[in-house]
Amino acid sequence: MKRSRGFTLIETMIVMTIVALLAALAYPGYQDFVIKARRAEAQAVLLDLMQKQERYYTQHNRYLAFSADESGPDQVHFKWWSGSKAPSSAYELRGKPCAGQSIARCIVIEAIPGTDRVDTSFRDGACQTLTLSSAGEQTASGAAAGCWP
Repeated sequence: MKRSRGFTLIETMIVMTIVALLAALAYPGYQDFVIKARRAEAQAVLLDLMQKQERYYTQHNRYLAFSADESGPDQVHFKWWSGSKAPSSAYELRGKPCAGQSIARCIVIEAIPGTDRVDTSFRDGACQTLTLSSAGEQTASGAAAGCWP
């Protein structure tokens, strides 16, 4: 009588348990990597938008506020999302006047994670909202240090 070759149920269950354990250990690291990558994408977009705002300032002698709610001929130069498409982006972007100043002299660009207009499931609990001002100030509303490189 020939014996059938293959894996037993016990061997298969042991392998599945090891794979599940490895996945459980790797998933938090992967999540952290995704958050940091999306944060870096938002920082790059903030810097790019600030350069565009500076060019706009040299041509018009003022900055331009922008958001998803604004529309106008100059608004098309300033996108309000961080990724390639708004629904899959992690951050919504807004340009507004610095506190206590007019938009003509100072602008703050905010990157707000996971709003209704972008990927609502994305959260950045460590840094939360990232901001960049025309004075060069880089801040985050979260308590974590090192949100900006």
